[in-house]
Amino acid sequence: MLLQKFCTRALHTTRMVYASGTGAGLEKSALAALRKKTGYTFANCKKALELHNNNVNEAEKWLHSQAQTLGWTKATKMADRATAQGLVGVLVRGNLGAMVELNCETDFVARNDVFKRFVDHVARICLQYTEEIEFDGDLWKLGYQSEALKNLPTDEGRNLGDHLALLIGAVGENATIKRAICFKAKHDINLCGYAHPAPANVGTTEDTTQVGKYGTILAFRSDIKYPDYEFQKSICQQIVGLKPKKIGEYGKDKPVENKDDETCLIHQEYLLDADRTVGEILKENQTTVVDYHRYECGEPTRGNLDEIIRSREQSSN
Repeated sequence: MLLQKFCTRALHTTRMVYASGTGAGLEKSALAALRKKTGYTFANCKKALELHNNNVNEAEKWLHSQAQTLGWTKATKMADRATAQGLVGVLVRGNLGAMVELNCETDFVARNDVFKRFVDHVARICLQYTEEIEFDGDLWKLGYQSEALKNLPTDEGRNLGDHLALLIGAVGENATIKRAICFKAKHDINLCGYAHPAPANVGTTEDTTQVGKYGTILAFRSDIKYPDYEFQKSICQQIVGLKPKKIGEYGKDKPVENKDDETCLIHQEYLLDADRTVGEILKENQTTVVDYHRYECGEPTRGNLDEIIRSREQSSN
């Protein structure tokens, strides 16, 4: 439960002393049960139990209510404060992919584990709704902007906006859920994701939310039964590093004279071997790029895009 993770120290605390005597054992038992169930601090659980005559269920409701109120109060006060820092999160699981951008005021908070866990939570909520989508064709994409994301339901009647308020209350500065893009692939389409900078010596990123200042999700076809992950990652790194505007088509898009100005992915110099183009490397690895999306933390975005963006490929049926 997010309340357990993000608001452990968010409530006001006061010092109290247990009454001695035969009731002490029951009070300690109730305290242990409440702390295990909610994850809130020792002092806050004691206060909740004393206010509700050691009724664990009522004390739990009060704790959640206080945490939510405190979070929304801070969120309202900080709403106008600029959020220039943040993280991009990339999550791929099988034929599903989600990339999100969350912002905060300082890099200190962006590097905080509490903030990173929330990035992971938002990505997983997006993936959860993407999994339910039914569509015709081979590839489907859905773009979310801030308000739509905050309205996504989570648990116990809450939405991501409620959890964002709790995060703000926990970290003590303004934060925003800026945007997300979700992929769902069918048939012979594969997905790969990458966030930069990436940790070293990671064997697989399947069902792991990668976080960084840049990110991309790549949709591709491969004639190789078990495509090489390191090669897939290198194409993602190419997209992150050289920022192509489109995939490009042979016979239609010609290479530009100055290679540094090339914006077609297939004509760009391959980052890992400048003597060859990305198109040549793709052919060598029997791979075709179908689509991709790139995020850069803090970059300007277009207006509200709460709509389905159909794949460049349509169903063959």
